Amino acid sequence: MTFDPPAPPPVADDHALAAWLATQAGQRLMAVRAEGLQGKDLKDAGDLAAHELLIHLIGEHRPADAVLSEEGKDDRARLEAHRVWIIDPLDGTREFSEVPRDDWAVHVALWERGKLTAGAVVQPALGETFHTGAPRVLPPRQPGPPRIAVSRSRPPAFVQALAASIDAELVPMGSAGVKVMSVVRDLTDAYVHAGGQFEWDSAAPVAVAAACGLHTSRADGSPLLYNQSDVYLPDLVVCRPEFAAGILSFIADNGAD
Repeated sequence: MTFDPPAPPPVADDHALAAWLATQAGQRLMAVRAEGLQGKDLKDAGDLAAHELLIHLIGEHRPADAVLSEEGKDDRARLEAHRVWIIDPLDGTREFSEVPRDDWAVHVALWERGKLTAGAVVQPALGETFHTGAPRVLPPRQPGPPRIAVSRSRPPAFVQALAASIDAELVPMGSAGVKVMSVVRDLTDAYVHAGGQFEWDSAAPVAVAAACGLHTSRADGSPLLYNQSDVYLPDLVVCRPEFAAGILSFIADNGAD
């Protein structure tokens, strides 16, 4: 299958570039999805197509920057780099393969000198790109029980206990990025995870969430650190600020096992 070359990004700043990169990869994934592949063939084709496109475009538009991708070999030179793009070309591969599900995403984040400075998450099947260049305004919370985003297949026991302790509803959905964006979109109030993740699973969603004024941290309340030698980043809390103290206190008292 052939693709028309993407148009240049509209402006040169990193926020816009992150959004453009994620959107381009999302469009490529929608084209792959339309080819009629199924199951593992569709998953593999999606992972490869989005990864190759992002690597090509970053190399073209930011040739001096390093890249950490879920689908690529870890180039340890990134540890000495001042700028590193942390990407998940297809977050929610299973959901992507279950047409017409829309709870999968593309993540593109930029890390600079110790912190995330730009990021974008696109949900291609939803037709929406969320990015740090135009953060969403978090609306006042409406009355009702707290809502916690969880895995649709394996919600962790401690999150079920947390929900019971604050009379919250569990809202099942697909990929990690989609769960974080559900808080950004005011569909849920929190996403709490401790089942194991890697930097690419959360970098872009965390950048977008933090830009919106949401709380982001490790489960123990410590900062989320990226471009580390060990890219395993097992736990994550993203929530509306008014829920942070209660969630972190519950985890401190009860653990996250």
